[in-house]
Amino acid sequence: METRPLNNRDSNWLYFNERVLLEAANTATPLLERLTFLAIFSSNLDEFFKVRISQLRQLKSVDKSLRKKLVLKANKNLKFILKTVESQQKYFGQVIGETLSALEQHQIYLRKPKQLNGTQKAYLSELFKENIQQDCGILQEKKPSFLKDGQCYLAVHFDNDDFDLVAIPTENHDRFVKLPGDGHQFIFLDDVLKTNLHLLFPDQEIKGSYAIKMSRDAELYLEDDYNDTELVERIYESLGNRKSGQPTRLLYDMNMPAPLQASIKEQFHLGDVDMLLGGEYHNLSDFFGFPQVDPALLYAPKPPLKHPVLSATSSIFDTLSEKDQLVHFPYQEFDTVENFIQSAASDSNVTRLKMTLYRIAKTSALTDAILTALENGKEVVLFVEAKARFDEENNIMWGRIFKEKGARVIFSVPNIKVHSKVALVERNENGETKRYGYIGTGNFNAKTAKIYCDHGLLTANQNILNDLSQVFLVLERKLIIPRLRHLVVSPFTTRQVFLELIENEITNARLGKKARITAKMNSLEDSKMIFALYKASEAGVEVRLLVRGFCCLITRQEELKEHEKPILVTSIVDRYLEHGRIYLFENGGEEKMYIGSADWMTRNLDKRIEVLAPILDASVFQELKDILEIQLNDNVKARLLGTEATNITVPKRENDPPIRSQYAIYDYLKAKLDG
Repeated sequence: METRPLNNRDSNWLYFNERVLLEAANTATPLLERLTFLAIFSSNLDEFFKVRISQLRQLKSVDKSLRKKLVLKANKNLKFILKTVESQQKYFGQVIGETLSALEQHQIYLRKPKQLNGTQKAYLSELFKENIQQDCGILQEKKPSFLKDGQCYLAVHFDNDDFDLVAIPTENHDRFVKLPGDGHQFIFLDDVLKTNLHLLFPDQEIKGSYAIKMSRDAELYLEDDYNDTELVERIYESLGNRKSGQPTRLLYDMNMPAPLQASIKEQFHLGDVDMLLGGEYHNLSDFFGFPQVDPALLYAPKPPLKHPVLSATSSIFDTLSEKDQLVHFPYQEFDTVENFIQSAASDSNVTRLKMTLYRIAKTSALTDAILTALENGKEVVLFVEAKARFDEENNIMWGRIFKEKGARVIFSVPNIKVHSKVALVERNENGETKRYGYIGTGNFNAKTAKIYCDHGLLTANQNILNDLSQVFLVLERKLIIPRLRHLVVSPFTTRQVFLELIENEITNARLGKKARITAKMNSLEDSKMIFALYKASEAGVEVRLLVRGFCCLITRQEELKEHEKPILVTSIVDRYLEHGRIYLFENGGEEKMYIGSADWMTRNLDKRIEVLAPILDASVFQELKDILEIQLNDNVKARLLGTEATNITVPKRENDPPIRSQYAIYDYLKAKLDG
């Protein structure tokens, strides 16, 4: 097979974030929801700089000869990324302006200081003196280590381009301050400070004030040769490193005078690549908290549906013994999963509960159920991922609580993350142990289940659950390599199984049989998987992909070979965050389907514990296939991912009805519920 290129992961990620921005710019998106998409765009970009740009910058310190061998072009990639980000930031500012102008047609105003009337100025002056001034910290020393990651500051400009930095106290105060007056009037907390800076600097002449924000490296660089307790303690102690990690971006107000820029750059020892042009306001992820004062400007409510079977059962164990059940979030209520764990906690015949917890909610019915299980004397074994980025502190806190209450808590395995979303219940039935389990694509988290599109399999299939028991024995370090017959588990079998399934489709295509691969995932990055898909396409296999985020596979634009079929890749960004992983293979007419936690990224295949389950129940298989088919036919929110990363909307043929897949899936599941 000829060598074919790959998209650059980081550059292609920017086109994913652009899809988020396009939803904010879409006039069909309800106005207050447009602010939410702006918040998502801003939050995504912050994390990108903390994680990915940090890694690119570190490549610059690698020996040039080694970089050449590894084909690492950090400088070139970094320059392209920064140029693209600058362009997107300008469009971001334009979309904010358009959105705020449109909100004014509904008497919702985000005022600037020059728009305030006398009453409002007096109100803010009193508010500042009484409630806000005490929380405004002036930076004591102008050293890089004193700039907190993600904290917004005002750079207050004095004579001779001297300056002071004042922290905007968003931890203690709402970012959007309600103003007196007609309609719904608000002002940025930043501007409340700007209009009252004379109270902080009464003896100095202020020439202006401009927002800045520092983003820092989010990685915790820890060696892994520690036992559980030592590693967890080191992670916990190292969380503060994020406040003093390597700077990856200093975002500054585009209106800041050049001499002040130079002064800040010199004072904080920053290079040209560290300084990035931004808008007048930073941390616009705070738009998540913008007051939702007009329900008519939000999405119409779509309350989660009850599960057609599990919501009515008196015994979830009896119901699962009859057949497998599938759950879909956010379309259906997450309490189906919570009830499964609660039933295990309360059932006198249940002897053991095992779970993996990747992102634990701060409080939830699920954590309450685990505590109930412990109170009721169940043996509880929990694997808590202590290295889930940005959730380490909360996960470790809950792990300690569970351990104190009597659970066996196992923290991170050195050198590997546990990303699987699985639970195993063991129950004494007629003197024998029977297993029940859950294998999902999303976290055990009721909050994220309201916005993440995920699927979960609840099953009493003993073949599947015997394999799942093997996985937990690996996590408990009682077994090195699991003996698997049905489940696909990283890093043991996932790559091998999927490559064999792809090769099987290639063989069938060459024999003249129908051959098709349909895969839905968050991101596609692994080169071996991509080259296998290229090979399948050239052999005549129909390859259809749904990829939410970045995609390193490049679809052919030039003339195809005789037997080659084009690879079609689409991406859906809509009301909810697509998060499910579904893999479907034609398999010579005897289709095989898997769902689980693994994307086709090298880390998911080789460096994490991931679990994918085969769909063996015929009706469950058909239900999931129907949902997948709806998404493949989306012609409202789906965008084509091509070589040029143009993010064009999937063209709708003249007589095709509009299909907005997330709404169509809701209607599909509602129809099944209504009977």
